[in-house]
Amino acid sequence: MPRIPPRSILILHPILRLLPPQYDSLIALESVCVIDNGETMLVEGLRVAPQERGKGVAGVLLRFCCELVKSKYPEVKVTRLTRDDQLGPKDFQKYRLITKQGILLVRFRAEDLKLRLSELGLAGDIQSSLSISSSNPPPVRLDHTAIHRLYLTTDLMQGVLPNATIIQDWQPFKPMPSNMAILLKKDIDWMVDDVANPTVASLCTFPFRVPIGDDWYYLNIDMFGKDLDLARQQFLYHLQRHTTTLKGHVMCQMFLDPPLWKPMAEFCNNTLSVELVKEYTEQCVVESDVV
Repeated sequence: MPRIPPRSILILHPILRLLPPQYDSLIALESVCVIDNGETMLVEGLRVAPQERGKGVAGVLLRFCCELVKSKYPEVKVTRLTRDDQLGPKDFQKYRLITKQGILLVRFRAEDLKLRLSELGLAGDIQSSLSISSSNPPPVRLDHTAIHRLYLTTDLMQGVLPNATIIQDWQPFKPMPSNMAILLKKDIDWMVDDVANPTVASLCTFPFRVPIGDDWYYLNIDMFGKDLDLARQQFLYHLQRHTTTLKGHVMCQMFLDPPLWKPMAEFCNNTLSVELVKEYTEQCVVESDVV
């Protein structure tokens, strides 16, 4: 489950008093955090027992959480959530689509990828390697001062971010100081192709262990922009920076502009020789008004 930012409410209990008797063994979980200067309720971590899915339980829990949050934060105006299932007509009757990204999930052994990057001439000093292997200058890692300038005090990111939304590890934020305070507490690499005129930007988590076997790690990369070459360049930088010291298996999940999914998947398979875990899926950010 994702880490829960400040001003959050975590609900973990049977919601028996809200449901008919046939749900007497249900356990449900949901976390909610208040963002966007208190105007948005971000819903995360919604879980329902497998045997009860598709029976309306999630809707009951969402309504319960909405009422609870409104009682504590009456200034909340919008409910926002991020989904990776197929949205249908009924969903669009309830929600507005804010933006969507393609989800590219690959896996590999860190040692194998390190060898492959070396064969491609991309080992060692990745900045110099990318300069030599590409006509574009190497990407730039941002410090906190540069992040504030690009995302908060200029409009340079307006054409890069999908619908003016920073999405980091399934959490969608508007670029405003209160949200940036949350994001900057996280251990993330921020990157752009050009600090003066950015075309592609990316946010990458540091590898974290996952309990699916010995020496398994997860790496999340949120990629913004529509230039394939620049996106590949930043993807390579993140891979080289965050996996060369690892030993074991890595699941790497990248979110990117939908038209870039297929060529990036082909690049991963044909050039990097990493395994594609699943075919195209989408990450959709949706919201509805709180009434």
